[in-house]
Amino acid sequence: MLLAMRSVSRSFATSEGAVPVLRGVDLDVRAGETVALTGESGSGKSTLLHLAAGLDRADAGEVLLQGRDIGPLGDAALAALRRQVVGLVFQQFNLVPSLDVAANLALHARLAGRHDPARQEALARALGLEAVLARYPEQLSGGQQQRVAIGRTLAARPALVLADEPTGNLDEATGDAVVEVMLRLVAETGAALLLVTHSGRLAARMGRRLHLAGGRLAPC
Repeated sequence: MLLAMRSVSRSFATSEGAVPVLRGVDLDVRAGETVALTGESGSGKSTLLHLAAGLDRADAGEVLLQGRDIGPLGDAALAALRRQVVGLVFQQFNLVPSLDVAANLALHARLAGRHDPARQEALARALGLEAVLARYPEQLSGGQQQRVAIGRTLAARPALVLADEPTGNLDEATGDAVVEVMLRLVAETGAALLLVTHSGRLAARMGRRLHLAGGRLAPC
């Protein structure tokens, strides 16, 4: 099992007391799987992804990556785990503005010690970025920036890709194209993909669909 959550709960403090967001969530994601996670705004989808990536900590339960409970790990160990195992794609592209496209594509792979020029060239070609490698993020369209963000993530060859509304800032046609490229590249590497989306159309393209409501997961 690549990612496993066991009875995971998470609450957030407010002026009116603790508000539970996740209530005893159980989740399994195997290598090579593509899973869509849907739910209303504020239902806890992003919280679940943050817990899976070690960006947040559960109040109760276990989060296991490749069989390892990440709950007791310190910040340095969690950061290393993200470099080596987990790839993150967010709605905000989070590109480094001072780096050109080629350097942005290489960034995560270099941090993981897996930079492969041939792999980067193939990714740039697959993502339609060959003509813009010398440009900077501010010179790109939203669709191009998201393609760079996806390529940067996949260049490091993560075992698990966590994507949080990666098409939320894109028009429908561009969003469809971006997801198509992501699915193809994930399949080529054998990685698993857990995709948060509001789009039923995009969710239907994943191998499995889960819905989060009332702090609990259920299959669609």
